[in-house]
Parts: sequence; structure tokens; C-alpha cells
Amino acid sequence: MNREIARIEVVEDRTATSRLDEGFLRMRRLVLKNHYDDGTTSRPYDCDIVSRKHVDAVAVVIYERGGTDRVRVALRAGLRPPVWLRNEKGLPHSEREHRLLTEIVAGVLEGVDDHAGGVEKRAAEECLEEAGYEVDPADVAHLGAGAFPTPGVTDEYVLLRAVETDLDRRGEACGDGSVMEEDARVVLLTLRDAIRRCRSGEIADMKTEIGLLRLCDLLEYVPALDRFLDELPEELREHARGLPPLL
Repeated sequence: MNREIARIEVVEDRTATSRLDEGFLRMRRLVLKNHYDDGTTSRPYDCDIVSRKHVDAVAVVIYERGGTDRVRVALRAGLRPPVWLRNEKGLPHSEREHRLLTEIVAGVLEGVDDHAGGVEKRAAEECLEEAGYEVDPADVAHLGAGAFPTPGVTDEYVLLRAVETDLDRRGEACGDGSVMEEDARVVLLTLRDAIRRCRSGEIADMKTEIGLLRLCDLLEYVPALDRFLDELPEELREHARGLPPLL
């Protein structure tokens, strides 16, 4: 279905009548006290923690190598209501208006994923569900350690993965059945251009920029030069290896 979202209507605001411990996201409103190893304690302090039943997630960079484009990646542009609705607040630090958010494929890890290879299986399922790519879980690669995206607000931990596939052989993305995924679309970009868009703010998702840069490390690709390490003179390879791949 080829259509663009014109606006989002808030049909009902249930905030005042809802409990903190219900819904997809849940909040613990706590009063905490720190206990130190010398026997002293801090004064009590307030702390709100946003969480959900299944806390952690996996995010996957779908890519391919070869051809004149060197490395291409498949990203997903879709609706994120919190991002869309913040435009109505007129916040002074907003550098641009964001509507659809472009990001790497991601999904929540559930109880059935708690086994060896479960994260990779979930990653493969999300590639099909959100982007229409059927990949083998055995081909899913690690992109280093995971990270906390917003540790001052939530306890979510995001694991980073990557998988290589033919980006021109894409099936139908079935989505998860929610309205938020109905009009999402897949965007194909060169890895270099995708990183540039992260730096410029066109792509404003933090896990996506981290995942793309981690992919550069995995492939030993230097986006500033549009070259792989093995294409550089020997004296440059050692200087470039292991350094942050900056544009």
C-alpha cells in the first residue's frame, strides 16, 4: 500500500486513568537509597524506571558487499509515534522535524529466545517480518557487545547483529500486525551514505549509527576512503585497523 501519513490524531489519552504496571511499557516509581561499603547511606531519592515484560532487544544490520556500491545496507523507514508527536511540542533543541524514522531492523527478545542461538533466530525472524529478507540464523554475525540506549529512563539492553544477503531479492515484509508497521518501507543505501545521513540528522536513530559503524569494523571498511583495509597501502592498514571509521 503506497500512502503517506498526513497527521496523527490522539483519539483518547488514558494517562490519568491508567496504572503504572499495565500496558506494553510499564513504569516503576521508586524511592531508593544507596548503601556504601563504609556503612553509610545516601538520602532517599526518587527514581522512575520504564520497562516491559520482555526487556531486551536485538537490532540487525542487513547488508551486501560487491558491485559499484561497495557495501549496501537495507534500512526500514516507519512510524514511531513518540517521535512524530514530539513535533507538536515545539522543542527548542529540535534541529529538524522528524516524521518517519529510518532505522535498522530490530525486535524484542522473548522467552522463547532464551537458548543458544535464540538471539540469532530472532534476528532472522525480524529480517523477514520487518524487511522481507529470508536469512539463515547461522549467517547472523555479532557486532560486538550490546548497549543501553537510554539508561537514565529504561533498563532495555540492545544486542547488535549483522547479516549479509542479496538486497535485490526481497520478499513481502509481513509486519507484526500493528498499525505502526502497516506503511513501513525498506530503504536501500550505500553504507557510506547511510553513515553520512546519520551524521547529518536525516537518520536520527542512535542504534542505527552504532550498528553501521560496527559493520565497518566487521568488514574492515573505511567509509572516509570508500576502501577496504586490504585495498590500502600496507603502511596505512595498521594505522587504520581498530580505529573509529570516521567520515
